[in-house]
Amino acid sequence: MAKKIKKTAWAYFTDPRIVYSLTVLLLLCGVALLSGWVEMRWPYETDLAMRGLPPSWAHPLGCDLDGGDLWMSLIRGASITLYVMGLTVLLSFSVGIMVGILTGYWGGWLDTILMRVLDVVMAFPGILLAMAITAIMGPSVHTLIFAIAATGWTGTARLVRGQVMSLKERDYVLAAVSLGASTPRILWVYILPSLWSVLLISAAFSLSGVLLVEAGLSFLGLGAQDGAPTWGSLLNQGRSVLTESPHLSIIPGLCILVTVLALNFLGEALRDYLDPRS
Repeated sequence: MAKKIKKTAWAYFTDPRIVYSLTVLLLLCGVALLSGWVEMRWPYETDLAMRGLPPSWAHPLGCDLDGGDLWMSLIRGASITLYVMGLTVLLSFSVGIMVGILTGYWGGWLDTILMRVLDVVMAFPGILLAMAITAIMGPSVHTLIFAIAATGWTGTARLVRGQVMSLKERDYVLAAVSLGASTPRILWVYILPSLWSVLLISAAFSLSGVLLVEAGLSFLGLGAQDGAPTWGSLLNQGRSVLTESPHLSIIPGLCILVTVLALNFLGEALRDYLDPRS
């Protein structure tokens, strides 16, 4: 058995999807952590005379519409993009897990009410509801996070509800109930540990979805407009000069593409290794 576990772990770290995903995500986290140091060492400077210049030796990725170095903008935007992705998924998962456990374990009238609320939210396309919230509250980083989280908790709630309804009928949970275990202990010791693998897989796909929604809202002019250079806002910046300065849209778009692929590959690999039916 020990040899089998060791072989499985080694295969996990030699999977090309895992290697690619971890490489991209570690580089992204490293750039985000170093963004403050880089900005102090090389302050962000603008020169309108260099507005929209293509890549050159002095500016390998070209300049943005403010005349600043696009490479520096991408570095500054990496930390804010990670902040938006991480906080949005944290908020949506917190609400979704709480609702899923309440409806899946207790059921009854609570399940009926919360599921009807969930159905109402899911009746609207997520991107349209996020657009409406952003338009009403005004575009900013935290409005963007709230708008995406307000529509993203529904999938997690349905997933957790289904898992909890299945887990509470397992023999070991019924045995704990018959022995007089308290509800908090049953949830914390017997049910929640069985949810982590499913939530981990879902989180990887949710992060890529948040990144795409943020980029879409920013491209439509409903993203962060308070000076925060997320990758989505950089992509939006090049929309008006797509023919004159295509690098302003291509380079941030490639950053988004590479990151989304890494997160999706990570989610697929985790699903293959953590799903007991695989």
